[in-house]
Amino acid sequence: MGYRERMKPVLRASAHFEWVQGSDDPEVAHRLAHDTAWALLDRVRHVADSRLVERVISVADTDAIDDIAELWVDASEQSLAGMLWRLYLIRQVVRTHPEETTTLFRAGFEHAKSIDPVVVGLAAPAQPESMRALTDEILRGVFSADLADALERASAFCNLMSLGCAAEADSRENFDSSHATELTTRALRYSMFANELGAGARLWRAGRLH
Repeated sequence: MGYRERMKPVLRASAHFEWVQGSDDPEVAHRLAHDTAWALLDRVRHVADSRLVERVISVADTDAIDDIAELWVDASEQSLAGMLWRLYLIRQVVRTHPEETTTLFRAGFEHAKSIDPVVVGLAAPAQPESMRALTDEILRGVFSADLADALERASAFCNLMSLGCAAEADSRENFDSSHATELTTRALRYSMFANELGAGARLWRAGRLH
């Protein structure tokens, strides 16, 4: 069976962050992920064309995202490819489930006891359109501003989403335990993403994001 005949990881966004795993050749996958991520970042920053930035941001709205997923889905969380994959996935979840993510974000915003609401830069109450704009703005910052700042904003966003999922899970525990369990799992995944994105920002500033 050829490489293209294998099951490809499609960016099929869901609240559960589900995806299909990609190539079974780690060395080849690592090299492709590394080269494509850095080439994309260098190209967009070098050209400094706002129209190109917008096209790169919106690639997740086309079938081309399947190819990006195939290259980046297994990339290390300590790599640029891994960071870009997480940012695209977060954006896709928001665009695919705008109402639900808005509700969870609002709940997280209300329960936040940190500077995350300030870092994320979105005033409450959030609306689906402002949530979509926020994830676009975060991704735009990767290619036209400071990558570490974009990753920190994404990390703060995930922290708030994690809080929101946990709060909603608590409120549903007594009458919808299966949904509560699902939300708890989602909270853990958002928390994991928050930690990884925050670590990515620190690695970038230290010149150690590979």
